[in-house]
Amino acid sequence: MEIKQTLPNAVAVLVLGICSIVFSCFGIGLVLGIIGLVLSSNGRKLHKESPTSFEGYGMLNAGFIMSIIGTSIGSLYIIYLLFYVIIIGGALATIFSAAH
Repeated sequence: MEIKQTLPNAVAVLVLGICSIVFSCFGIGLVLGIIGLVLSSNGRKLHKESPTSFEGYGMLNAGFIMSIIGTSIGSLYIIYLLFYVIIIGGALATIFSAAH
């Protein structure tokens, strides 16, 4: 009976994926999601080469998917903040230029 090794960084990718969703409203979710995606690439490649030699692909794949979701939500949040700053900045510039 062959002893299967756990895919490298499977648990770390899962934790980073969860944290990227939880902290996506603070902007750090984007960074955590990208780190999770980078770490998952090696494990996904190893699993593709030899699927019977490793276990933990479910954790790795779930973390990969959550990292994608966290990166997407974090990106949308950053875009929202940029538009918010532009709109508020434009409104304040209009108010102050009209007052003087």
